[in-house]
Amino acid sequence: MSDEPIIHPTPWAVRGRVAMRPEAAQRMGVAGTTEDEKLLGPSRGRPAFLDSEPWRALRILSEFVEGFEALAGVGKAVAVFGSARTREGSPEYELARKAGAEFGARGFAVITGGGPGAMEAANRGCQDAGGLSIGCNIELPHEQHINPYVDISVQFHYFFARKTMFVKYADAFVIMPGGFGTLDEMFEALTLIQTGKVRNFPVVLVGRAYWQGLVDWARSTLLPAGMIAEADLDLLQVTDDPAEAARICDAYAQANGITG
Repeated sequence: MSDEPIIHPTPWAVRGRVAMRPEAAQRMGVAGTTEDEKLLGPSRGRPAFLDSEPWRALRILSEFVEGFEALAGVGKAVAVFGSARTREGSPEYELARKAGAEFGARGFAVITGGGPGAMEAANRGCQDAGGLSIGCNIELPHEQHINPYVDISVQFHYFFARKTMFVKYADAFVIMPGGFGTLDEMFEALTLIQTGKVRNFPVVLVGRAYWQGLVDWARSTLLPAGMIAEADLDLLQVTDDPAEAARICDAYAQANGITG
């Protein structure tokens, strides 16, 4: 018997655990090069795989892993949402800043979207009060940049990955005046609580003049139409006082043994 290695006259195309003869590989659109060839071969411009769905799935996974790693030790925390368009010095900005300070003084970490406006104000108030200020920033074509009052910043490409961090690491949602993005976060939390996907944590709307019309509409329109139950309205609490919002969240934390 010869010790010569056996050389197949026609190389097989291999993809993972699947091997194909060249004719079948051609019909299936599978290249005949090996994975080592692909890895070690010269790069010509931006590789196409960077825009592929499998690569995108890995990027999504990395956002979850990095977010979990960064925030795992946060402890008692509250997520504060509000408009990126809130101007510094406006009553809405000062309201969010006071809310951040109230939570920071009570030992809560404050988690925001990390951007300007109400998010900046809440991070600023928390940092001023000696609390841990966190920003989960999102890549957007406009409006969004990390504000200077963040102690821990985590950058995200995908809204759904960022939303998971808010729900997983915040023990309450505090909603300042805001637009579609703020409403999205609020209704996301209400839906998860209503459907039993997460524990029934506080969702507090700060700014009665801004939010009461929405609550009244839910009571006068959604409830009679049978779209929500009476108990669903109790998932929302409305106040003008940031200190009251902090007391509501602190009472929840104490009742559930949540510590800093």
